This record gives sequence, C-alpha cells and structure tokens, in this order.
Amino acid sequence: MIRLHERITVPRSVAECYRYLADFSTCEQWDPGVYRARKTTPGAPATGTAFALILSSAGRRVPMTYHITRMTPHRELVLQGEGDGFRVVDTLRFRNAGNGTTSIDYVADMTFTGPARLLGPVLARWLRRMGRRAVAGLAQALTPQQTLPQPSWSDRLGHRALLPAFRAFTERGYLAMPDKSLSDYVDGRTYVITGPTSGLGLAAARELARLGARLLLVGRDGARLAQAAEDVCAFSGCPASQVRVFEAELSLLSEVARIAPVLREAAPRLDGLINNAGALFAERDVTTEGHERALAINLLAPWRLTALLMPSLTAANGRVINVASGGMYGQALQLDDMQYTQPPYSGSKAYARAKRALVSLTEHWAQQHPQVTFHSMHPGWAATPGVAKSLPAFNRRLQRWLRDSHMGADTMVWLATAPVTAGGSGQFWFDRLPRPTAVLPGTAVTPAQQQALLAWLEAL
Repeated sequence: MIRLHERITVPRSVAECYRYLADFSTCEQWDPGVYRARKTTPGAPATGTAFALILSSAGRRVPMTYHITRMTPHRELVLQGEGDGFRVVDTLRFRNAGNGTTSIDYVADMTFTGPARLLGPVLARWLRRMGRRAVAGLAQALTPQQTLPQPSWSDRLGHRALLPAFRAFTERGYLAMPDKSLSDYVDGRTYVITGPTSGLGLAAARELARLGARLLLVGRDGARLAQAAEDVCAFSGCPASQVRVFEAELSLLSEVARIAPVLREAAPRLDGLINNAGALFAERDVTTEGHERALAINLLAPWRLTALLMPSLTAANGRVINVASGGMYGQALQLDDMQYTQPPYSGSKAYARAKRALVSLTEHWAQQHPQVTFHSMHPGWAATPGVAKSLPAFNRRLQRWLRDSHMGADTMVWLATAPVTAGGSGQFWFDRLPRPTAVLPGTAVTPAQQQALLAWLEAL
C-alpha cells in the first residue's frame, strides 16, 4: 500500500470546504491529474453517491470510479475509488483552525492489484508528487482571489497575433488554465439565463445551481425548459423551487417586452443576467417583425432585455455577462447594412457581426451604468449542439480538439460569481483573462461608430 498524507489550511469556513468537496466532481477543478469528473448519482451528495472520473496519465485517458462511503457533515468525508489495476481510499478531515480558516487533512491509501502490483514501488514517488500537486491545487481553489488576473506578455502577444491564439480556443487552452476553481457560493442570489436548454447555457445553469444560485431560465420551448430544470436539479442537488422557467421567443422584440416585466416581478433584485441565447443560420431569413434572424437573437434580444431588466439589476448591484464569439475578430461593424440585405449572405459573418456589436454595447453600458458590472466573453471553440447543427464541417474536422460545454461555460460562471470580478466592468474575457476586442485592421469599433450603433438601435 502507498499512503499519501498532506495537510493544508485555507481561508474558508469549514462548512464551505466540506460542501465543496462533498461533491467530489469538483476534483477536476483542482487536481491536475483529473481530466474530467462528473457526479453520476442524481441529487445532493450522500453516502453511496458515485462519481465517474477520467484521469490524465502519461498522455492517456484512464477511467476511474469513486463513491462516498462515509460522511460526517463538516468533519469527515471518506471515498473509495477503483480503476484498472488499483484501488484507493481517500479520507478528508476538516477542522476549524480559527479566524475563518479551515485545516484539511487529506489521506489517500492506494493499493495495486494484479500485474500492476509490480509497479507499485516504482510509481510511489511519482504518485506522491502528483498528490502534493493535487492538494496544492485544492488550496488554491479554496483561496479567494484578491485581484483580477492579467495575461502575461507572451499571452498578450499570442492574442494580438490571433493565429497562435486559435490553439488556445480548443480544450488545450482551458486545460492550461492555472486556476479552474468555481468555489464562490452565491446562496440567495438570483440569475436570469437565456438559452439554457443545451450547450453553454445548460452547463452554466448547472454550475450556478451547484453554487447555490436561484435561477430564472428563459427559452422558447416549454418542454425543453422543463427538462433543463430537471437536469439542473439532478446535477446540483438543489430543490425544484430553486429553478423557474419562463417561455419566450427571444428573437421577437415584442416577446422580450412581454417577458421582461414577468422576470422583474419574479426578481425585483437581480444579481445577474447571462445573455447566452444565440443562433447561427445557414440562410438569410427575417422574423415576423422584419429583422434578420441572426441580428434579432444575437443582438436585439440582449440589447432590449438588458435595458428592460436594468431596474432589477441596479437594485442588486448586479452583473451582466454577454456571451460573444471569437469569430467576431474577423468582422467589423457594418452600420450601412445591419440587417445583412446585401448578398451573398454568410451565416457565420452575420453571427460574428452581431457579436461584435454586442461587445461594443457592453463597453457602452459599463460607462453608462457604473452601479452594474458588465462583462463580455467568448467561450472558445466548444462542441455544442448549436455548433454541430450550424457548422457541421467545422464540428467534424475539429471535434477531437473542441471543448465541451462545461469548459466553454467556465468563464461566464466565474464572471457571474467570483467576488473579484465585480471589478473590471466593460472588459472582454476569454479563459478568465481580459482580451483585446479587435486585432485585425479596420475591425475595432470607434466611438463614432458606437454612437451610430446606439442611434440605430434606439430608432427601431
């Protein structure tokens, strides 16, 4: 048997530390040896709850299962894990260390079975080193950030050059992030998420619910909204009363105007609005109100919804997160053809132009409403149902390297919940770092263009 024994002290309460680790799927956020982890037993963690892990070992992906064998609330967690040729028992004990800090004692007893027993002595040193890295990652995950992160000079250069940044848009960029933790609980806070029935929106809703948020989910399909709410509750363990659904066709401004007061009544104080709903269309078409579809859902809807919910956001000093796209780097505003009437029509260009305008609006709102924090972000290249449907060739060719929805949604959840992100209003983010909004000549939005955009929107 190989024993790993580490002890850390972190500036968090015992209750928060225990809560974070009881859902052991969070290990993917702090253990560099875990590629993916998910809770496979629906509901809140309890004795018997199971987790499926994929380890990253010597360039290979190795499956592993865990389950909770003993829980003593706020004192002890014991989990048993099993993989091909090995078993492990993890014991975590929690103790109040005073002054708002917690001491976590971590013990892992590992045994090898079958032919793997011969490798035990050889692997012992490597396993202990990996164990120390994991516990150091846990300490980081449970230590609140004090300042907004800033990109390194090489990272700045890579994103300015753009082509080197494309590699970071894949899952490699997410996996290289030094801190992936989402451990800031938001109990009692309320968030509106648009487009929550699949992909990035559903992934964000799951994580926010796990962190204690009350959710108002807005989408166009009642049946899919109901299924999303069930999914969120199963993932997070939250009660059904914590998630409410609201049906609205957000590509229509009349529907946005109808649903906004309903949301304001449900949340007079709104802590966050995530404008995630979006779509890319292969062919040009217009809504029944006469607006080009991509423009309507990707720009007009978040513009109008944000304005109408501003009283609720202001009351709570809330946050607005606008989900954009790295595709906007290749497009400038087209103020003389916002409705994309000039052929040939390109769905990807229409989408990127709308997102370019949305990012510019984010900067404007940040200046006009200092009591609310505004952020825009892009998720990287994520394998979502929307991408598979709208960009099948792109999805097929890059599928091996695409992020999953959880990776793509990470930054939007962090922006919505981390105390440190109450600052930096108006910035554009990718993988938890501020990024340039334009790198190609002629694509930056000038102050005059921004004013012309605002005038065009107000005239609708």
